[in-house]
Amino acid sequence: MIQTLLESGIFSEKRILKRNEYLNTAGSIDTQIYYIENGSMRIFIMDEDEERIIRIGYSGNIVVSLDSFLSEKPSEFYIQAIKTTEIRLASKKDFYQFIQSDDENMKFWTVILEDLVLQQIEREKDLLMNSPKERFERVLKRSPKLFQEIPNKYIANYLRMSPETLSRLKKS
Repeated sequence: MIQTLLESGIFSEKRILKRNEYLNTAGSIDTQIYYIENGSMRIFIMDEDEERIIRIGYSGNIVVSLDSFLSEKPSEFYIQAIKTTEIRLASKKDFYQFIQSDDENMKFWTVILEDLVLQQIEREKDLLMNSPKERFERVLKRSPKLFQEIPNKYIANYLRMSPETLSRLKKS
């Protein structure tokens, strides 16, 4: 279905972000949705002086500052390129016109939202109940490409463990 989205023409604008460049920062309103053609990005929030990565995206993924996209209010999230990243952009207006134009497109959007909710529930349970080893194994099973695309320091932050712990788990 992502291919259908790309073929629809709504992702007409392209942009290249340099390594560490911000797509958007906390306090900004962002009603765009982004498709990562190549590269990788992280979505994080600041907890006092510490970054907390909540999502990582790489080639073939869609990323969005969902709180701001849905509410059209300022987001608390930062979206930053991990390495040089080429993205395509679609406006909320164009995206909604697309999903409302056909029942299949609306079903696709519903599936995306349901999947995000289920992923978030799984992640919350993981962080509250599972050991670092269990969190590592779950993510490795679900997203093996993550370990090929993303530096360990970001994966460790996402999994709420030290880079050293992640390194030990990868070796075992």
